[in-house]
This record gives sequence, C-alpha cells and structure tokens, in this order.
Amino acid sequence: MQNWDTGKSDGPAVLYRIEHDADACIGCGLCAAFCPMDVYEMQLEQGSDPCSKNREIPVAVASERCVGCKTCEGQCPVGALAVTGDGPEYDPFENRERAEPLPAEEAELYAEWSRELKEALQLDTEPIAVTLVPADAPLPDVPVPTTRMRYCQQVVRACRGESIMLPPNRHSCPDGTSILGMTDVPPKLASGELYILFQKLATMEAAAQMVAERPRLPQRSVDATVATPLAQAAATPDVVIVVGNAEQMMWLTMSASYYTGKRFDYRVSGFNSLCVEATLFPHVEGKMNLSLGCYGCRAASDLTNDLLFLGIPRAMMPTVIEGLRFLAQKAIPESRAKIYLPAEEGQR
Repeated sequence: MQNWDTGKSDGPAVLYRIEHDADACIGCGLCAAFCPMDVYEMQLEQGSDPCSKNREIPVAVASERCVGCKTCEGQCPVGALAVTGDGPEYDPFENRERAEPLPAEEAELYAEWSRELKEALQLDTEPIAVTLVPADAPLPDVPVPTTRMRYCQQVVRACRGESIMLPPNRHSCPDGTSILGMTDVPPKLASGELYILFQKLATMEAAAQMVAERPRLPQRSVDATVATPLAQAAATPDVVIVVGNAEQMMWLTMSASYYTGKRFDYRVSGFNSLCVEATLFPHVEGKMNLSLGCYGCRAASDLTNDLLFLGIPRAMMPTVIEGLRFLAQKAIPESRAKIYLPAEEGQR
C-alpha cells in the first residue's frame, strides 16, 4: 500500500462508511482500480456458498483514507457500493488565529467591482473572490462545512451566493488538494493512470504529458481555500473568477486589452479547469486565463454547458474594471442591439 499525505492531520478526520452489497457485486474490480486513494483490495470472498469459491470482491482495507470523492460508487456498474456518513459538526481550525476583517474601504471596492461586472455583463451569477490561505496564516471569518466537497463545487456554490472555507480534510478531490498546495498527490494521479482508466487520454505517455504541464503549488504551502461572492469578500482575493457565457468572456477579454490592444494566449484543456486554469495560472503567473471547464467540474455541478470560467489575478482587476466601464458606454450596448443587422421592414 502506498503512503502519502492526505491532509488528515490538519484537523479531525471526516470518516466515511463504505457499504458493500456482496450479493449485487460482480467482482469486476473497477472500484479498486479507480479509487485514487487505494482504499480497496480485491480479496477472495469468504463464505460457505460453493458458488462464491474463488470469487474476488472488493474489501475496504484502508477506509480511513477515503476522502468521499465517490469515484468507486460512480464506477460500480451494478450499484453495489455506497459511500456514506458525514463528519461531526466542528471546525478543524477552531483554535486557529483569526484574521482581522477587511478594511471598510477595501470591502467597498470589491462590492463596487462586483456591481459593475454584474451590470455591464448582465451576469446571472456572482463574481467570486478566491483566496488561498498560506500555511499558518490567520484565517478569515468564513464558515467551514462539516462535509467534504470538491474545489470546483466550492467555487460554483460561491457564484450562487455562499461563502465557504475548505481546509484539506474538507476537500474531496485529491487532484485539487495537491494542485493547490495542500496535500501530496496520490500515485494513480501523479502517474496519469487514473486518466487512462477514465478513458480521457489514449496512452500513459499522453497522461504523463498532461500531468507534467500543469503547475502545482508546493505541498503544505496552503492551509485552506476560501471562496466567497466578491461583494462579500472576507479576505483580499488572490484571484477573481467570473462565470459566464462566451459573449461575456469576450467583453472581459476586451476590457483587459482596452489600453493595449494585445491578444491573450489562454491555456485551456479539459483537465483541472477551476483549480489550474482559472485559479493557479492567474495566481502564479499574474495573467488572467480562460477555462472551458473539465470533466470533474461538469460532472460535479449543475452548471449549464454554455458557461465558461475566467480567472483574473487581483492585480489586474483595476485595469479590467476601467476597460469595462468604457466598453459599457457604447460598444456593449450597440453590439447587443445588433446594430449591423439589416432592419426588418417597417421597424425603422
């Protein structure tokens, strides 16, 4: 069994119960193959039924490793597995030093940015403030849920008005926690093996290339991810994420280049969208980046298929907002009014 850091020492673990229906199980082994945390081993079934002789079934030999991602449950073709159970209602950072509230002037600035983004772009969702809390830094006053969720789910819930802080043992995606500098990466993800099992890439070489191209913050450099509506930011954001359609992303791109006319080299794929493309690239490189979304993000949320994500580093926000103000005066309303379409007869 491999050993790696799953972030469980950051606070009391949220333990999950794995329920296995041996009668329904067909012993295919998909749960063991797909589990990124190596929770399962395939073992010979013990019983008196002669028909079960030499039949292998999954056994949760390391259930304490389970992070509640439910990959095993989703891959079981006969529904023989269920991952259940939530942690107790506690804050794993209960005794941690708390940060001072944002100065009123800074909080008002973010609220004004949010208002301008929503009005000019006609956004249906809240712009999101994302803060990666450095190790041992004071924590903003943001609720910690009792259950686990993926980083992409955290961001989606923030765009709908929730404020959420997730320490490592509240994240359910081992990929996201390792990318964002909270834990080490499980071997099946580090090698790319899991992407082959999911049939997302053709070869191990392709999977290794994909893994090699994505950035990753140093392990244990981040203690929590914080996502709130920008208008309710509880800490200075590292990145502002806007969720919108292609036309709204166009205007944001034009806003950022209003004074320079430069084109943007967005780096996109179908992998690790919100954690890498909309968060880490902008945070590490200081450049905004577009994301198309990814398998996990689309499968774990109810966002409609037309929505895209744009991560904007905090330092770029004044430029984006100022450019948007000018575009909102003429270019945006005229474009939306379709001024270059021939007028239908009798409407002029």
